[in-house]
Amino acid sequence: MERQSAADGTGERTGTTALDAEGPSSRRDTTDARRHIPRTDVVLRDPRLSQAARRLGAPVVKEAVRRAQEQAREGSIAPAQVGDTAVALLPSTAGGLRSVINATGVVLHTNLGRAPLSAAAREAVQEAAGPTDVELDLHTGVRARRGRTALRALSEQVPSAAAVHVVNNGAAALALAATALAAGKDIVISRGEMVEIGDGFRLPDLLVSTGARLREVGTTNRTGVADYAAAIGPETGFILKVHPSNFRITGFTRAAETGELATLGVPVVVDIGSGLLAPHPLLPEEPDAETQLRAGASLVTASGDKLLGGPQCGLLLGEAELVRTLSRHPLARALRVDKLTLAALEATLTGPPTPTAAALAAEPAHLMERATRLADELSADGIDVRAVESAATVGGGGAPGVALPSAALSLPEPFAAVLRTGPVPVVGRLEAGRCLLDLRAVPREDDKRLADAVRSAARG
Repeated sequence: MERQSAADGTGERTGTTALDAEGPSSRRDTTDARRHIPRTDVVLRDPRLSQAARRLGAPVVKEAVRRAQEQAREGSIAPAQVGDTAVALLPSTAGGLRSVINATGVVLHTNLGRAPLSAAAREAVQEAAGPTDVELDLHTGVRARRGRTALRALSEQVPSAAAVHVVNNGAAALALAATALAAGKDIVISRGEMVEIGDGFRLPDLLVSTGARLREVGTTNRTGVADYAAAIGPETGFILKVHPSNFRITGFTRAAETGELATLGVPVVVDIGSGLLAPHPLLPEEPDAETQLRAGASLVTASGDKLLGGPQCGLLLGEAELVRTLSRHPLARALRVDKLTLAALEATLTGPPTPTAAALAAEPAHLMERATRLADELSADGIDVRAVESAATVGGGGAPGVALPSAALSLPEPFAAVLRTGPVPVVGRLEAGRCLLDLRAVPREDDKRLADAVRSAARG
């Protein structure tokens, strides 16, 4: 009994020791580890983070520290790594938008912001970010016309436009024209041009919202000048001709030309959509502002962030009196662009070729050379990748049906999601069970960033 009692006592003590070794001791180690996680105020003293707080703002930096501390609590990083992890988690800017590499093969991808700005346009935006002379004549010290130099640059690019005006997007340009010229009146439009574009936006809904009435003429596939002529009357505000930018109707078709409509005695407004100011050799079927005005259009509306390669804005070009009427309408004030847009637009018009122009002009052979070089480099790292031929598109509602021969890196399908969510987001496309990274819209100077992103994705 005594031995048993001793054994019981020993066992009791031994049991307690065993629990310390396997249970509570382990919990105590975890607790101790958590106690080593540095406090927020200590982490924020890191010079890298204090400098970032001045650049990005304290809340952004504190959030990065909080996320790093949470990783330490979960055990995914050591407490000593909190500072380095917080630095790695910092965004590049205080804004929520992230720069991505557009490897989709769509040059003007609406979901990716359409046209990327040129280096000249970015510099102009940076210069205009502070106080500027946007509405001040520095020589006389009196108020001046807003955006005068940008408007002058636009006029010089389209000689057939007697006057020009800029609003905040392409839809706004058309809405201003309808409001100022046809509120309470008829807009005569072909049934084949009653279009719907991305995100369920329907052109007829926009036009009706301005107080105008739509007078539909012709049929879906055939509308001649006689159809328009029969609909014109005292209540006609203008004829509207819309380029069906995101689809094509082929076969038994007929569409009245701008020159024919210009003979009917009422203003002709042509919405070319894509923002092409002059004919482009690679896009012979894409309407441009200069050609439409020479053919007799009274007013041309277009977007600035498509084939023009500039910032989001709406362009109005045409007869002086019409443009003057639009620019002085009360709605014009609500639709005007800011100084940053004016700066980017002017630099786009007067500066070197834009990234959009470069992407359109890229030679397929050169694209394949880049793809082959990148594929060889990545294959040497053990990555399943090969260079393949590809077909890119213009996008942004421009040149529907036009294929641009291109080249791409072909990777296993799982790479798509990993690349898209990586430190440098790369957006490609899935095709035949593979992830394709099309180089048509990727500048050559981004090749290293693209390759590094693929290596990072391969490491998981």
